Amino acid sequence: MPVPQIIIDTIRSQGPLSFRDFMEMALYYPEEGYYASACNKLGMDGDFYTSPYLTRLFGDMLAGQLEEMWRNMGCGPFTIVEYGAGTGLLCRDILVRLRDHREMFQVLQYVIIEKSGPMRQRERELLAAEGLLHKLRWEISIDAVAPVQGCILSNELVDNFAVHQVVMEDELMEVFVGYENQGFVERLRPATTDLKNYLSELQVTLPRGFRAEINLEATRWIKEVSAALGHGFVITIDYGNSSSGLYTRSEGTLTCYHRHQVNHSPYEAVGEQDITSDVNFSALDHWGRQGGLEHCGFTSQTRFLQGLGLNRRLQQLEREAAEADAAADLARQIDLRKLYTLLIGMGNKFKVLIQRKGLGRQFLSGLQFAQVLA
Repeated sequence: MPVPQIIIDTIRSQGPLSFRDFMEMALYYPEEGYYASACNKLGMDGDFYTSPYLTRLFGDMLAGQLEEMWRNMGCGPFTIVEYGAGTGLLCRDILVRLRDHREMFQVLQYVIIEKSGPMRQRERELLAAEGLLHKLRWEISIDAVAPVQGCILSNELVDNFAVHQVVMEDELMEVFVGYENQGFVERLRPATTDLKNYLSELQVTLPRGFRAEINLEATRWIKEVSAALGHGFVITIDYGNSSSGLYTRSEGTLTCYHRHQVNHSPYEAVGEQDITSDVNFSALDHWGRQGGLEHCGFTSQTRFLQGLGLNRRLQQLEREAAEADAAADLARQIDLRKLYTLLIGMGNKFKVLIQRKGLGRQFLSGLQFAQVLA
């Protein structure tokens, strides 16, 4: 049964659903939700693409930061845990770069947390082609890996957690979804204490008429990550902002993607389009601290990559290409520049938060141009 009909039947039997439950079903309902189905979502023939689709340079540079973290931790056994690896491109690019560092590669283990069977299969196929399966294992939950000694990594994960939507009227109201006259309709109900406390703890006061998203799942996730990390770092890469930059838009940040087109209509093409919202990095930092994580730094993806030496790496690759075949590789050099431009352009929208546990303050190249997280 198509997921829109499943949602309609649920509303008819149980009454209006919170927007959070509507979004959860649209994205993750078993076998029928957007992310639970076998249809291709990622890449140029899907609905959207991530930084690893643009160029291997993204994973290459990120591997350099992971290598620096490994050295800071004493060069012992090191586990990288990646949540939601997509098709495995980022994992591939990181491991291909680290494979050249024999000392680290020998003590390295890479774990992918992936609940989707179809995505696991795609990841395995890609990584098997690179001869990397001996370094990999797949788990459904991070509990199977804890305590992690190394780094827990996510790239464009948190923005897809199902969110509550709220509207400020005389009091804070939560958005619920009903079904009437052959269409989904919104209904407002007084917000729960959990939603009010979320804003209160972050010292956020919404002006009257403002709509916003509250990602309670993200607070649970960062606590889960903190509990699983024994000693090391957490890198969260996603689009979003701090609280002070996030709650300035009266209409909220909810966005849908379908065939690389952007819309703001979550009640259309239900189960066939991605639904996302901007990540509140202040919330990840706040609830991470409550879980035992310490703040390392916060910056844009552009500044993160520049701090890791993206310009130097690009120049090196261009020299290598030119030396290999000066005539034939001119086009490749131009493509590298285009990819670099796209990566930097995307990077201004994306942010990087790094947290640590069981470590003192240490220099991280990717945080050379860190900014204040307010």
